[in-house]
Amino acid sequence: MTSDAPPALPPGLYRHYKGGLYTVLHLARHSETEEWLVVYRSETHQTLWVRPLSMWLESVEGQQRFAPVAE
Repeated sequence: MTSDAPPALPPGLYRHYKGGLYTVLHLARHSETEEWLVVYRSETHQTLWVRPLSMWLESVEGQQRFAPVAE
């Protein structure tokens, strides 16, 4: 495993481009590939999910997939 520092992704509330609200809890690494993953919770269903950081940060239909919500 490499000792790279985790990328900057502040924990907190984010809005999905389709409107759902999700809370980023942690960043984690895939045990085999070492890919960075976002651990997050659906605020609607209170379920936990993981998604590759690269997907979290990408644009979809001309907008950010997940955008931070100002609190």
